This record gives sequence, structure tokens and C-alpha cells, in this order.
Amino acid sequence: MKYLFFDIECAGVFKTKAKICAFGYCLTDERFCILKKEDLLINPQGNFHLTDRKGQQGIVLPYKYEDFKKYPTFVDRADEIYSLLQDEDTLVMGHAVMNDVKYLNFESIRFSLPPFRFSFADTQFLYMNKIGEFSMQFGLGKIADALGVEFTPHRAVDDAYATMRVAEAMCKDEGVTLVELLKKYQITLGQIADYEIKQPTSVAFENFKRERERAKEEREKARADFHIFADREKRKRAKDGKLKNKTVCFSHAVELQTPLAKKLLKAAFSQGSCVTFRAEECDAYICFAEETGARLQSAQKRNATIYTPEEFASYLDLKS
Repeated sequence: MKYLFFDIECAGVFKTKAKICAFGYCLTDERFCILKKEDLLINPQGNFHLTDRKGQQGIVLPYKYEDFKKYPTFVDRADEIYSLLQDEDTLVMGHAVMNDVKYLNFESIRFSLPPFRFSFADTQFLYMNKIGEFSMQFGLGKIADALGVEFTPHRAVDDAYATMRVAEAMCKDEGVTLVELLKKYQITLGQIADYEIKQPTSVAFENFKRERERAKEEREKARADFHIFADREKRKRAKDGKLKNKTVCFSHAVELQTPLAKKLLKAAFSQGSCVTFRAEECDAYICFAEETGARLQSAQKRNATIYTPEEFASYLDLKS
């Protein structure tokens, strides 16, 4: 079996279009010995419009943009790219590869080419399984640094080479082949066929998703419980007190500490307070000291008084 590590750079990416300008790849044998390494530069047949994933800050590709009009088009390169990716004796792999597979899909549709059909693995996803962390993504540079791999970012062939070295480093770390490493972490390859894409998955990742969904349901249940309590208790609100004509709001994190939140809100009602669940409407915002985020910023913009639960309890003379 051969391994094909690839990376794609685009002149521009939009919701349903991607103008590919570089297809870099590194083809190896099962021992990661390089058989071929190449940067296929492509005339994107359009202007360069480079942004980051948020569509804001422009990235800089290490190429001369004016040269791209001289290169073959994607249609001209198609036979070679299809042949590399669809070789039945080749395991295809990229880093955060779902984007690159999506770009290939867009280009095949754009030029009315046959749909791509191949399976693929992802070094980012493999690394996440290896360290047991699915709550955040890891860029190629970060993993490369962790594994001692050097490369030039955004040059497609160098990204492909670095992806290969990252896969090699993970295999050497565990003394197994790449196929064995994928099997060890029970990873199911992603697939593209008939213009449809399925992302790679694994037993650990599916367990993580189930646990995340369970935790989400518990949070929603806790918040609903608190909101029902607030709606019921506000009818008992005192007509006077140090919070008369003032409105309090609790952060989501405090709301999830339901017994604490109920205790504080009941005490606030006893001092004439109203309650809101919109931070931009409150006079007092109760959150934990380490919290940040949009709701806290909204309360600060309104010049609300910010309390920790302990500070608010002290203000209300609430005894523990």
C-alpha cells in the first residue's frame, strides 16, 4: 500500500465555490519513504480573494500570484489529481482534510467533472483520538511543533510533507504502521462519492458526541428549572428593599448551579428586585470571577454592577 498526503490552497473560498490554485502532495510507501513529492500549481481562473476562516484577515500564500495565469487549469490537471486520489492501492490523508475534500467537490461541480470517489483519513482527527481531546481543533503548525516537525505554512506541497511527517511521528511514537494506528483508535475513514462527503469518525469521538449531548440536555434542564423557579417566585417579590426598582440577571454558569442561583434570587426578591434573563437589561449581573463573554460585556455596557455570587450574597446580608 502507498500513502498519499495532500493539501490544497485556494485563490478564494466562498459558500459553494473554491478556486483551487495549488494541489500539493507527498506520495510514500508504508515506511514513509517518499516516492514522489510535487506542487501542482493551477490557474484558478479568477482573482485571488484570500481571507482567514472568519472571512476577515487575509492570509498570504508563498507564491507569486501573477504567475498563476501561466499554469494549467483544474480541468487540465484533473486526470492527474483523480488518478492520485482514486488509486485503490493508496491510503489518502490530509490535515483538517474535510475542507480540502469539500474544495475538490466544489471544483468538480464547477467544471462539470465526474464526482470524486475515494476514502480518506485525517491527521488532525487521528491526533485528537491519540490524545483523547475532541473539544478543540489542532492546527498543523501546533501539532508539528509538538512532534518536532518543521515546515513552511500555506505552501501546499510543504503542508502535505508536514502532514506526512506528523503521521510518521505518531506511528513511530507507538511503534505501529499507519493502518495499525487507525485501527488501534477504531477510526472509520471519511468518504466522498457522488458529490456527497462523510467525515471520518471513531468510537471515541462518537462517545464524546453522546456525552456532549447528554451534558447539553442536563444544562438545558437545569436552566429551565431555574427559569420556572424565577417565574414562580417573582410573584412573592417584596415591594420594598435595597433592590427596589432594580433588575438582576444571572450568568448561564451561575444558573447551572441551581441551588445557589435559587438561593440568591429568592434573597434578591425579598429585597424588592426584579429579574431578567437578558444581560443588556439588568442593573446587577451575577457571574463567577473567571467568566468572560458577550453577556458580561452587555451588562458592563449597560453599566450594571457586577457581582460574584459571594459578593452578591454579602450585599444581601445572606448568610451561608
